[in-house]
Amino acid sequence: MWVARWLEGQGVPVVRPLDVDQPVELRGRPVTFWEELPPHQHGSAEDVAVLLRRLHGLPAPASGLGALDPFTGIAARIGAATTLSPDDRAWLRGLHRELAGAWRERPAGLPACAVHGDAWPGNFVRTEGGQRLVLDLERFSVGPPEWDLTSTAVRHRTTGAVTSAEYRGFCDAYGFDVTEWPGYGTLARIRELRMVTYAARHAGSNPACAGEARHRVACLRGHFGPRPWRWRGIL
Repeated sequence: MWVARWLEGQGVPVVRPLDVDQPVELRGRPVTFWEELPPHQHGSAEDVAVLLRRLHGLPAPASGLGALDPFTGIAARIGAATTLSPDDRAWLRGLHRELAGAWRERPAGLPACAVHGDAWPGNFVRTEGGQRLVLDLERFSVGPPEWDLTSTAVRHRTTGAVTSAEYRGFCDAYGFDVTEWPGYGTLARIRELRMVTYAARHAGSNPACAGEARHRVACLRGHFGPRPWRWRGIL
C-alpha cells in the first residue's frame, strides 16, 4: 500500500487504498481495502506508454523496493502444469534455465528505475471520464524499464494483439522502441515463457485453457512457424 501512496505523492494517478487500519488477517491471509474504481476499461497502447513514461521518470524510493525478478513463480507454475505432457514440462524447465542465464548476461540499456513489473493494459486503465489510472502494484520493483516496455512489444510481435499503428503510437508516446535494443529478444522470450506458464496455471482449474496452454508451448517449440501466433487471451 505504501507504493500506492508514494506514487500518489509523486503525482501518478493510481488506485488508492482506503484510509483505515490495514491490512487485516483473514484465515491466515492479509486483506487490504481499496477505493472502488469508477467505470473503466483497459487502457490503449498509448495510455500504457504515457503512464510508463511518467512512472519511469520518477526517482526510485531510497528503500523499500526489491529488485525485479522476471521469473517469479515460473518454476512453481511449470511444476504444477499437470495438463502439459512430461516432455513439454521438461522442455520448459530447460528454457527457464537458459533464459535465467541470458537475463544475467543481458546487455546494458536504459538506467534502472521503479518499474511496474506487469505492464499490460488491464493494469493501466482509462475511466469513462478519461482519467488514466495505474493498478495492481504487486510486482512493483526496481529494474530495467525495458521490462515494462517489452509487454506491449510482445503483444505486437508475438501475439498480434497490438497493431503496427498502435505500436508506433506506443513508441512515439514513450519516446523509445524497445525492439531496437539488443536485449529485447531475451526479455521477449521471458515474457512469452510467463504467458505460457500463466495459461498452464489456469488450465489446472479451467479445462478450456488446457488447449491454449499446449498450443502456446507448441509455438515456442517451433511447431507453428514464425511469430505472430495470435494467442487467445486468458482471464
